[in-house]
Amino acid sequence: MLSLRSVLVLGSVATMVAGANGACSQDFPTRPLRIITSEAGGGNDFISRVIAVGLGAGVNQQVIVENRGGASGAIAAQGVARSAPDGYTMLLYSGTLWIVTLLQKMPYEIGRDLSPITLTTRQPNIVVVHPSLSVKTVQELVALAKRRPGELNYASASIGGSTHLSVELFKSLTGVNIVHVPYRGTGPALTDLMSGQMQVMFAVSGGVTPYTRSGRLRALAVTSAEPSLLAPGLPTVAASGLPGYESVSMHAMFAPAKTPVAIIHRLNQEIVRVLGKTDVKEKLFNSGVEVVGTSPEELNAKMKAEMAQLGKLIRDVGIKAE
Repeated sequence: MLSLRSVLVLGSVATMVAGANGACSQDFPTRPLRIITSEAGGGNDFISRVIAVGLGAGVNQQVIVENRGGASGAIAAQGVARSAPDGYTMLLYSGTLWIVTLLQKMPYEIGRDLSPITLTTRQPNIVVVHPSLSVKTVQELVALAKRRPGELNYASASIGGSTHLSVELFKSLTGVNIVHVPYRGTGPALTDLMSGQMQVMFAVSGGVTPYTRSGRLRALAVTSAEPSLLAPGLPTVAASGLPGYESVSMHAMFAPAKTPVAIIHRLNQEIVRVLGKTDVKEKLFNSGVEVVGTSPEELNAKMKAEMAQLGKLIRDVGIKAE
């Protein structure tokens, strides 16, 4: 049994620790911060730089974006995981970061090596078909695919990416047999889709909108759970006869594991504040993504739910990494 003196001492220690954490978050940051992301010029890079400008102004420190592309996020993730857990180094990456771990062994583990800060943005796919295909709705696409099993081909930008897994999820829920043809990149996939060599694609919204507007492709639905302003006027796949269907690409911010909770929450507060600004929302929306902004706990729950759903799908279908 603890003596009264021991209880008082433990209470004092707890108070001192709590006070230190609070002071730590109030004093933070006192020097420039870094956001490590993928190669320059991509979506991760653009989102990082937009956030960096607003974050730097908010904390009165320079925020440097450092590009470390390659290995499906492994290089960037390792760079952050090996950094001091003091909040000065962060990682911004797409959901590829955690989805690729379902396909192959990676030199990092999300829960072990990285601490969630916030989900920053999301991007739905758009179900598009070549205009020669006699369908105008998701229901009509399903009906056609069932009448012609194995005759329709769908293009994806890569194995294991959103343009692949979103269709495999669709196939698992509808029971249709549409043949997968993987490409190395969105550009070649869209080129063959518009030429009529492919019939279907669940394409990333930002890259396909110009072609649906020009009539070179026909848009049927959006893959987000709710209608998206990135695809105005389009119904969701879920509302088109597949309740519960959702497939979106996400971007999120992380810190090294063991970063103090007080600093994680300070970073979360500052980044979510930046994401809530009208000019930031407009810049990101015009680049083809929707602003989100969540708590660390919500990001963690989102990742776990997606990994559970897609992990089962990958095992059931037998998808292997390239």
